Amino acid sequence: MSHAQQYIAAGYGWVIDLDLERFFDRVNHDKLMAQIAKRVRAFLNAGVMENGLVSPSVEGTPQGGPLSPLLSNVVLDELDRELERRGHRFVRYADDANIYVRSERAGLRVMESIKRFITQKLKLKVNEAKSAVARPQERKFLGFSFTAGPDIKRTIAPKALERFKRRIREITRRAKGVSIKTTMEELALYMRGWRGYFGFCETPEVLIALTRWVRLRLRAALWRQWKTSRRRRAALVANGVPERTANNAAGSGRGPWRLARSRALSLGLSNAHFRSLGLLSLFGAC
Repeated sequence: MSHAQQYIAAGYGWVIDLDLERFFDRVNHDKLMAQIAKRVRAFLNAGVMENGLVSPSVEGTPQGGPLSPLLSNVVLDELDRELERRGHRFVRYADDANIYVRSERAGLRVMESIKRFITQKLKLKVNEAKSAVARPQERKFLGFSFTAGPDIKRTIAPKALERFKRRIREITRRAKGVSIKTTMEELALYMRGWRGYFGFCETPEVLIALTRWVRLRLRAALWRQWKTSRRRRAALVANGVPERTANNAAGSGRGPWRLARSRALSLGLSNAHFRSLGLLSLFGAC
């Protein structure tokens, strides 16, 4: 992603976003086996280094070597070499590839040329519906996109944000029938992995807003879990909410989502309360 960001900042403001149609279903077996044989032979013949000198190997396999690389990288290594030969700025991960150029016209020309190479040389097919020449801000790569303007920043693509919210909704909906401990453990597991990947973005306000949204989901879920006015009032008072404020919230006819934003629930189910239960922040101490 950082390489893509550098290309855009350097003036390569158009991207050829390539999507290979049913890549793993269409890999040509003969070409795959030929590439694997070539790679393995080179790997085995690489030799070993002893005291700064390389000695040839005639048997055995080097220790610690990645003998089983991803099949997609084996197949598409030829594409990488072709793009390098042509002097293109590109990034690729598995079967996702983006090529950066300076103009839309150049992008359309490169798209047609690379499609021919992929079809004729690699015996694969480009997905016309999902591939495009566009501004980088209009496309996504590995769940990320980029902001517009002179200061190019990595941001989380809208579809990745939608997937996050969908998963959080699934977990918090189930909270009605399980313990808060179980819910928090499931949330922590998912959010830790998500933060480890998308924490790489450069738009912290998005991560802060998502963390706040998760807390609102939890407040609404707990409100539903308490069920009766009596239990709701008792729970709020037990969590330090003044009796009058707790009474007003418990007797309110407003729905859980609206009450999640109320002063009563903000006090009784504070940020510190959720941290004590193990809720992770997606960014800093927000």
